[in-house]
Amino acid sequence: MRIFVTGASGWIGSPTVTALLEAGHQVVGLARSDASAAKVAALGAEVRRGDLADLDGLRAAAADSDGVIHLGYNHADFSPAGMAAAAAMDRAAIDAIGDALAGTGKALVIASGVIGAAPGRAATEQDRPDAGQHPRMANAAATLALADRGVRSAVVRFAPTVHGKGDHGFMATLVDIARRGGVSGYPGDGGNRWPAVHVRDAAALLRLVVERATPGSVWHAIADEGVPTREIAEAIGRATDLPVKEVPAEHFEWLAAFFAMDLPITSEYTRRTLGWQPTHPTLIEDLDAGAYTS
Repeated sequence: MRIFVTGASGWIGSPTVTALLEAGHQVVGLARSDASAAKVAALGAEVRRGDLADLDGLRAAAADSDGVIHLGYNHADFSPAGMAAAAAMDRAAIDAIGDALAGTGKALVIASGVIGAAPGRAATEQDRPDAGQHPRMANAAATLALADRGVRSAVVRFAPTVHGKGDHGFMATLVDIARRGGVSGYPGDGGNRWPAVHVRDAAALLRLVVERATPGSVWHAIADEGVPTREIAEAIGRATDLPVKEVPAEHFEWLAAFFAMDLPITSEYTRRTLGWQPTHPTLIEDLDAGAYTS
């Protein structure tokens, strides 16, 4: 297959390009800068210069492909206005790619999240959260609806932590907060659960989804279905030689609302249906191996 990947030089995009190439696919990676273009080329993919605002370019690249994996997203501004603008840009990109693929039966795979998928219980791939909760949920719903227009559309819901050496997301932030505060903390009794997946396992799943997914399907990139936050704090404490204890919410700064959530997520259907089996280190194994501290 000839697969067009947005976000090809990013944290998840780069190993996804590698996984696709190793499986024998041709890959065209979107790059908006010289640095991104050089990274995509070094991976062995064809470079297509442009960005998510270039809707005509997205349509043309999608039409010239056998499938699209859309991972690009503007995370530069976390203000309410910035997040709304990023979601609107994402929706426009999805609509443009969907228009190009309509009636072809070709795949469009997008990345989404699991937060809010099923409050109070373990979320499954069959759960369809209220699209009004967040613009990204609405974008996921719009992608699934493209199945009615002859697109093999699929949504991959990612764990909030896609970990590995080089990750600058939630775990890196928690390690930084622990070092600055002199303590590795956990909220409440530390029993709330946090899902995670290694970045290379996530890339392997994206490859399977673009190859095999049925139209209008949802898949879960979840390896650790729910690691207790106390265990995460203990692993950070071991890695940083800091004490571990319960701390008030404000200790976690902007992460407070997120890290206090209980987010058990199952990926049983994904594993059984696609034969996906995570093989890379777990979150705790990565923390203990120094992925965030060395």
